[in-house]
Amino acid sequence: MEKITQDAGRKSLGEFAPDFAHYNDDILFGENWNNFDIDLKTRCIITVVALMSSGITDSSLKYHLQNAKAHGVTKKEIAAVVTHVGFYAGWPKAWAVFNMAKEVWAEESAEDAMVAHANQMIFPIGAPNDSFKQYFSGKSYLAPISKEQVGIFNVTFEPGCRNNWHIHHAAKGGGQILICVAGRGYYREWGKEAVEMKPGDCINIPAGVKHWHGAAKDSWFSHLAIEVPSENGSNEWLEPVEEEEYKKLP
Repeated sequence: MEKITQDAGRKSLGEFAPDFAHYNDDILFGENWNNFDIDLKTRCIITVVALMSSGITDSSLKYHLQNAKAHGVTKKEIAAVVTHVGFYAGWPKAWAVFNMAKEVWAEESAEDAMVAHANQMIFPIGAPNDSFKQYFSGKSYLAPISKEQVGIFNVTFEPGCRNNWHIHHAAKGGGQILICVAGRGYYREWGKEAVEMKPGDCINIPAGVKHWHGAAKDSWFSHLAIEVPSENGSNEWLEPVEEEEYKKLP
């Protein structure tokens, strides 16, 4: 995991209050923030909630909002956090935090969103999935995790991206296993309703089943694609998912 470092204490108070600077840079940020019993994203949210509840809405709150964004907290998530805490800590405090949060998340680009998504998982996003782009609606990325014994690939979809209908064929064995590792997406078999996928969800796809999978309209989505060993295995790529059918999904 990323190591947090801080030197603001020494820069601002190194000569005036060296002990305080030491406690700030080496203990609070050096030891406490690098205790990975709590993941960094959760720790960022807890810190924002603590400052908001205390009524602290100065530059320190803005720093921690920026830190939260950098460690994967999305615009929708921070809005939900501040709204929830506002009921308990006070409505005026929520207004104050929202004014800062709007500035921090105002210029969120597609690249920022991808970085935030990447920070939510331990697997890399990988490179653009150019070899298979003709079978995807939208941009996808591929990161090989294992190419020996069993093929395991982390596949990442930008919001709205999904692959075409396809079938994994095999004379024996075969098929695929999907495990969501970040974001929100869908898996759908031919003739059945789409199944929503969130982190930790697992889908077993037998050989011979026509299906597709991809991201929700408003979320990045990553899953591990695990290739089940087979005899004479092959993939048959079919038609794209109909736009109108996809748009009906929440």
